[in-house]
Amino acid sequence: MKHIVLVGACYLDTILEVPRFPLEDSKLRATGLQVRRGGNCPNTLEVLLQLLSGQDDVKPHLVSCLPNQQSAATRKILSSFGPDAAAVEVDFRHCLYRQDHHEPASSYIIRNCETGSRTIVNFNDLPEMTAEEFSTIANEIMQAGGDYWWHFEGRIPETTLQCIRHIRNVLPTCTISVEVEKPNREGLVELAAEADVVFYSRSWAESRGYDNAEACVRGEAASTKS
Repeated sequence: MKHIVLVGACYLDTILEVPRFPLEDSKLRATGLQVRRGGNCPNTLEVLLQLLSGQDDVKPHLVSCLPNQQSAATRKILSSFGPDAAAVEVDFRHCLYRQDHHEPASSYIIRNCETGSRTIVNFNDLPEMTAEEFSTIANEIMQAGGDYWWHFEGRIPETTLQCIRHIRNVLPTCTISVEVEKPNREGLVELAAEADVVFYSRSWAESRGYDNAEACVRGEAASTKS
């Protein structure tokens, strides 16, 4: 069996479409409202479910901090993956359900229809995953045996680095990938150096002076695994 383990935050996004960006201390009627599940790893999982349809030799796992398992928010998030999650048998058992919390990590997005800009305000009151919690989860997942691909969202780099090193010590032959997205987040270069596969964002590339994707990949190769 092949295992793909996705480790990252899961959000509920509230998207307001407005005719123009509101002035401070003003009132404006939105022209559209959408609430949906977000987060890099959950969105990646949604794509994987489409690609893995009909395959029974690959098992996806999601490791994310969520509210109480019985909360309305958690039920909404898990159900958002639809019947494809059941068909592919996604493993949600190793999510960290914070029993004393009922609200999910949330993003409030104002989409300006006049310019196309998106202004995002995040709120997350859930305790973040610790390296110790991850080690316990990783050891449980790896008991199944087989081939493993571990994918990490590049957030809280100090903790993520400890997680990656734990996997390397326990299962040195597995594949590890990371997302390098936010230019001002310290520690992402060190994460990239530990990974087998790195996904760079456009904002990261532009902040480093690259004007196209190929230039970014070639330029960053010197600081990643050969």
